[in-house]
Amino acid sequence: MAILTSYFEGESYGLLGPQMAATIIQENTSFDCIVVAVTHSDDKALLKKALYGYFGKERPIIGFSTLSGREDLFSLAKELKEEGATTILAGPQSDVDFLGETCWRDFPHRFQGLSEHFSLALHGPAEQAVRLLNGLEKKEWQDTPGLLYPDENGRIIQNPQSAWDETWLNRVRWDNLYRIGETGLHELNISAGQVLQHIGCPHAAHGKWVEVDYPSYQKSKAKKKIRLQFKGCSFCDVAIDKGFHGALDIETVLSQIQCLPETEDERKIPFELINENAVPGLPRLITESSNRGMQLSQINLTLRADWLLRGERYLREALGMARRRRIKVLLSSVGFESFDDRILKNLNKGVTVETNLKAIGLMRQLKNEFPFQWAYANRDGAIHGFIHPTPWDTPETATNIQRTLAMYNLPADIIPAHSIPLIIHHASGLADWIREIEQKKQIRYERYVTVIGWWEEAMLNT
Repeated sequence: MAILTSYFEGESYGLLGPQMAATIIQENTSFDCIVVAVTHSDDKALLKKALYGYFGKERPIIGFSTLSGREDLFSLAKELKEEGATTILAGPQSDVDFLGETCWRDFPHRFQGLSEHFSLALHGPAEQAVRLLNGLEKKEWQDTPGLLYPDENGRIIQNPQSAWDETWLNRVRWDNLYRIGETGLHELNISAGQVLQHIGCPHAAHGKWVEVDYPSYQKSKAKKKIRLQFKGCSFCDVAIDKGFHGALDIETVLSQIQCLPETEDERKIPFELINENAVPGLPRLITESSNRGMQLSQINLTLRADWLLRGERYLREALGMARRRRIKVLLSSVGFESFDDRILKNLNKGVTVETNLKAIGLMRQLKNEFPFQWAYANRDGAIHGFIHPTPWDTPETATNIQRTLAMYNLPADIIPAHSIPLIIHHASGLADWIREIEQKKQIRYERYVTVIGWWEEAMLNT
């Protein structure tokens, strides 16, 4: 088996989800399994040739995971399926992407799903693939938890997924990631890995009713709003997909760290700790890993601004430990997203501009106190969240944001070189907002495969 996944050109980072899935398959079935990282510029004909060379006379079974909405990979999956391969859509949002946008049969302009591109879909924990693969030659495969497949009448059957079981999450191989080259597939030696500590995001644990503004370009004397319930940030489809399933046991986390490759000086390669509220447990993680004889080189954190502030005491403690052990802590991303309170509210970030600025003040202060252990700036490789443009931009918001950026000199260390436009996945909270607007205003917005256009030019003639 092979798992194809989206990748960035010239990089050498690991991919925890696909590589852990490949590890589970390799060690619990009769299938060998590798992960192939595919960039936009890869020659797909060359890739197909390499894949068929890898499978030889064996039946091609190809998973697709973490595709980032890439139409070229969807098209590739369809080609391979038509040529006789079994193609499996997996990873985050695999169920909704396979099924299509809600009520698409009643609204033909909506995204109609990828069931014609893939043979099957598998949603939820990776170990479900073990039952699927072990039962492929029998009818038992149809009982696989988390499986979606078309029956003989074309109706899609969807099985409930399994609950998360962390006994499957303590091990991952990092030598199973490959890239395509002129001579075929070649192993990619990774320089940065990932360690899972939280499944999902605590911000998505509880629902909240939010009144979201209409787009600014839809002029109206009354300030119209649409009231919706969100779990997590309104644009986050992963929050919808996973919610929050809690923290993994420290032993599971340490076991994952133990699996990481080592650098030339026998330290573990840098790794991202997947936990948006990682600071309170950071001192224990450093202590326990050190007690097990593991020498860490760098921990990368992705945090919310408010949780960073709440964890200041623990972070200072952790940085003191890091100083004694020569460990670097990189705050690789904080989801600031905006420096306008109205936009932050529409995004359901749960923070204000004031919170963001206080967090930046703390980040800068810690750099003065721990210059060799702490890094947070764009020049250090951090890419902090800054969403622009959005549907709620106005000349006033632009002026306010620019004033804040200049007043606090944020381009110097915080603002990334390129902002990220607001992306609305068809299963995110804001997708419900778009559909409400379509119904109320009797308009239609263009769909770009799994993404819904929100800008004025994306409005269709009706």
